[in-house]
Amino acid sequence: MKRILAALAVAVVAAGGGAAAGYWFLNGNATQAAQSAQSAQPGATAATRPQDAVNALWAQSVTNADGKPQSLSMFKGHPVVVNFWASWCGPCVEEMPALSQLHRDYSKKGIQFIGLGVDSEKNVKTFLQKVKVDYPVFVTGFGGADLAREFGNNAGGLPYTVVIDAKGNVLSTKLGEVQPAELKRTLDAL
Repeated sequence: MKRILAALAVAVVAAGGGAAAGYWFLNGNATQAAQSAQSAQPGATAATRPQDAVNALWAQSVTNADGKPQSLSMFKGHPVVVNFWASWCGPCVEEMPALSQLHRDYSKKGIQFIGLGVDSEKNVKTFLQKVKVDYPVFVTGFGGADLAREFGNNAGGLPYTVVIDAKGNVLSTKLGEVQPAELKRTLDAL
């Protein structure tokens, strides 16, 4: 009986820790967590710094949905909202209409939205034939998950959204479905 109670206590503590970690990341604190982890770990790699993540984004090899190589460096020097997503991710699909509307609203201010499909080229192409998306979508394959980790997505979940200003500063990150009002506040500050 004591073993069962001890196991139950460990499970409750673990669940509480997992819930706290999920709350932390789902409330847009992933960048702060990555920065805190970097300062707490003397051997942390340079790739955990936000500026290095932005540079990795501009250097990322991507293709469009038709398989043609593209360069993300064309967005350098502009405010950009980067959304990591996949066709098989329910919350990713659910937030796309809101992201498309925000893109239409904020493109007048020069803010560009881009989707990075952490998926296969075939899946992205098939998805885009069925669902209208008003912003450019590129395919990163599963290498996009590594890029998202550089922005602080240590959980590896999707969707993951990053807002970068024209100077290349990471303004916010969000693990999970975006809340339009929250994203608007960030974009209005640009």
